[in-house]
Amino acid sequence: MITMIGSLKGGSGKSTVTFNLAIWLKLADSEVAVVDADPQATLSDVLMVRAEEGYHPTVPRLKADVLKSAEALAEYEQVLIDVGTASMDNLKQAIAVADRILVPVPPSQADIWSTQRFLRFVAANAGDRDIEVLGFINRADTHHAIRESDEAAAALISLPGIRYLKPRLAQRTVYRRSFSEGLAVFEQQPRGKGAAEWNALAAALYPDLLG
Repeated sequence: MITMIGSLKGGSGKSTVTFNLAIWLKLADSEVAVVDADPQATLSDVLMVRAEEGYHPTVPRLKADVLKSAEALAEYEQVLIDVGTASMDNLKQAIAVADRILVPVPPSQADIWSTQRFLRFVAANAGDRDIEVLGFINRADTHHAIRESDEAAAALISLPGIRYLKPRLAQRTVYRRSFSEGLAVFEQQPRGKGAAEWNALAAALYPDLLG
């Protein structure tokens, strides 16, 4: 399966999600590879840090031009594509090959509007392909008195063309810290709240791997 992690808005956490998902899949014994199709190359940076630190498992990183080769992508059980708007050509090519698209949505009205535009962009570039689009709240509020995450979730549920996933990833320091060190959040703090959130999201995305 080819899963594209994308959106039209920067700062949504695409590279962090892609990296954590890649390590989780590798630990689940999946043959997984990542494609860093974003010229900012944040995903490539964290994989380089991980390799330099000698952490295992490692994940193969494919160049963006592999998006033009269905045969090369088919060599892996799971392919994750990290892509944004810094390269519109890469974004369109990723949509053309993706089986599904995962959209991290921070809790703000601007991000909901951006997601609406992204859904229209996907529909315009998918042709006659039926691509599943999944959305979840990323960088959610952690304080019970702040309601922005719930409001964003309600708005996301109401959008046509996207399936809402209940698990949320909160705005936690551990995500930034683990990423900067080349570690997945569940490697950095296996018993922490971030790891529990992540495991819930991964289970929603890949229930077939848990049976």
